[in-house]
Amino acid sequence: MLDLKLIRENPKEVERRLRTRGEPISLDRILKLDEERRQIIQRVEQLKAQRNKASDEIGRLKREQRDRDAERLIAEMGQIADEIKSLDGKLAQIEHELNDLLARLPNLPHESVPVSTEKSDKVILREFGEKPKFSFTPKSHVELGERLNILDFPRAARIAGSRFPLYKGLGAMLEMALVQFMLHYQVQKNKYIPIFPPFLGNAESFFAAGQLPKFADQVYFCPEDKLYLNPTAEILLTNLHRDEILDGSELPLKYCAYTACFRREAGTYGEEEKGLIRMHQFNKVELFKFTKPEESYQELESLVEDAEDILKELKIHYRAALLPSCDLGQQSAKTIDLEVWIPSQNRYYEVSSCSNCEDFQARRGNIRFRRDKTSKPEYVHTLNGSGLATSRLFVAILENNQQPDGSVIIPEPLRDYVGTDRLTPP
Repeated sequence: MLDLKLIRENPKEVERRLRTRGEPISLDRILKLDEERRQIIQRVEQLKAQRNKASDEIGRLKREQRDRDAERLIAEMGQIADEIKSLDGKLAQIEHELNDLLARLPNLPHESVPVSTEKSDKVILREFGEKPKFSFTPKSHVELGERLNILDFPRAARIAGSRFPLYKGLGAMLEMALVQFMLHYQVQKNKYIPIFPPFLGNAESFFAAGQLPKFADQVYFCPEDKLYLNPTAEILLTNLHRDEILDGSELPLKYCAYTACFRREAGTYGEEEKGLIRMHQFNKVELFKFTKPEESYQELESLVEDAEDILKELKIHYRAALLPSCDLGQQSAKTIDLEVWIPSQNRYYEVSSCSNCEDFQARRGNIRFRRDKTSKPEYVHTLNGSGLATSRLFVAILENNQQPDGSVIIPEPLRDYVGTDRLTPP
């Protein structure tokens, strides 16, 4: 959530920066409501001061046995009480609308983010490795999964519907190998604190992370329990320290969590997004940081590097891309994507989005820190990144490591987890 004071003091600049996201945003209604709110608060304070003064005066009149004057003043105070009640009701309505409008505003893009209305205007920062070269026409992961008997989409559809995965045999072992390897790597090598959170969250948690109210239609909801299924562990980890004041000497705090993720992903998709490319359910290892404001962009760079470590260890060709302003998530001020090469489609797909949300989520979740015992609390900055999502990574492993005989070589770091160095057709 944006700072209302910032909007009030710099409305044109805030509006200009928000519009770089490609949305026709106007702050006029917010500014009008804010002005009405402050006028009502000022009037209520004046009336309460008048009431307090009158209360003392009524006591004096009664002590002097001037009952008629006291009754007249009591009647006037009754009118003031009615006016305060009316203003309080109007104030509640204004604050409800104001807070709702503020909650729907996206974060301000950082000055280093390229401004564009085209998602294709991403900036390629670097690449690792080279695209594989084949002496044969590479098969898609759907074909490979079927031939190797490790993926079963028809049975998944029978159980849950379309766009759900079913891994079987060594496919299940490979999927869990990715989770275990990535989690162990980030905990042991990059010193993240492991977390195994609930897979559901309440409305307060989803609001703090920025998912509600704007994206309520994109998540699965259990109405009887008033709980939402986790679409990304970022939401759950944001709320680890909701309504807390952290010790500044302990920052940055680095957390790593595995969760299954569930997304409605409403809409229709092309042939290129079948199989594991776009799913209602997938697995992910999430990286999350709570940092001091002045350290957050340095910590973003290190978070991206931590996610890149996995792709380097697996020797998968990828590139890092700085997203343009129009392609930022609502809560993000800056995002760097990691994209792996998918040979069958001759294109890249994102497997990790690493974002600095600055104090956007911290304001919504009231997450603060003190630099020392005497310092005033300040909002932390929150950062998140997939480290990594498994589904497209699974695709990249199959397609980039396929052999002429139809087998697939397992990356060396995963072999002990899977129990073999190669997947072969039965």
